[in-house]
Amino acid sequence: MKTSLNFKPKQSVKRLLAALHDRSRDIITKRYGLGKSSEQMTLDAIGKSYGITRERVRQIENHAIAVIRKSKQYGEEKSAFEGIEKLIRELGGIVVEQDLLDHVSKDTSVQNQLNFLLTVGHPFNKMKEDEDFRHRWFIDKDLRERIEGSLKKLYESLKDDELVAEPEMIKRFLSYIENVSEEYKNEEIARRWMRLSKNVGKNPLGEWGKTKSPNISTKGMRDYAYLVIRKHGSPIHFREVAHAIETVFKKKAHVATTHNELIKDPRFVLVGRGLYALSEWGYMSGVVKDVIRKLLDKHGPMTKKEIVDRVMKERYVKENTIVINLQNKKYFKKNKDGKYEIVK
Repeated sequence: MKTSLNFKPKQSVKRLLAALHDRSRDIITKRYGLGKSSEQMTLDAIGKSYGITRERVRQIENHAIAVIRKSKQYGEEKSAFEGIEKLIRELGGIVVEQDLLDHVSKDTSVQNQLNFLLTVGHPFNKMKEDEDFRHRWFIDKDLRERIEGSLKKLYESLKDDELVAEPEMIKRFLSYIENVSEEYKNEEIARRWMRLSKNVGKNPLGEWGKTKSPNISTKGMRDYAYLVIRKHGSPIHFREVAHAIETVFKKKAHVATTHNELIKDPRFVLVGRGLYALSEWGYMSGVVKDVIRKLLDKHGPMTKKEIVDRVMKERYVKENTIVINLQNKKYFKKNKDGKYEIVK
């Protein structure tokens, strides 16, 4: 359920800015995009407009925030800060910055106002984006460290190209979390916590894995095809693969191009006329002749029926196609027991 703030951010910001002198107020307004324009200006841009250095702008910004925190206006906004604190706790106590802003409003101006209130308010803390996690806001440092530690364990538990259904991923993640209030241990919050990590992510089909995997960070037609066939769960015609890519991923997929990509990638195996399966499902590679050779090499001489039965598990072809291939004396012959074997 979406929680709303119990105040209007714009009015709170206006009252807080009233504690500043004109130049400081203007610099803060430009820096955080609080004016008519929602553009957040850089230190350099503001410095040039005033003819001062970027470092001087930074000093003025920091001083202005300190002034606001000591002002009577700040104390009068206590209920607003309490409302933000309540929201962050309801969202899990630690939340991705953009998720928090989007939760309140999609309007950039409102998001800028909330960001400013988070910056000046207590007890809000921000951790900037690093190699493992996104920009995030939190209330409790211990909770942040426990969640981030659990996310690292979750990442380490995953194989490089492993795909995990979301319910199972949430269950696995929650199993790594210790000493956290039970009120936080639900699917909605767990899903929000998992978004903190830059190393685990979700693909368009709702499956989770390592973000560096092509199964999660899909980059081309082959990756889309892999996910489509995997979700289908059984051999599928390349025309259907192309159609599914367009339907699921909203990407233009020409039938001929899709077919060519399937041919080139060892993740796919042609198992029938235009039918493709995933090699990870255990299907043998090659045409019918190659499959027969591999079966004979693995199991030794076999009768025609035994060969037909085994090949039919590997390929969606007619029995006659298998028999015709068996009659190729260049590759196969009958032994004295009437069984087929490979020509040496």
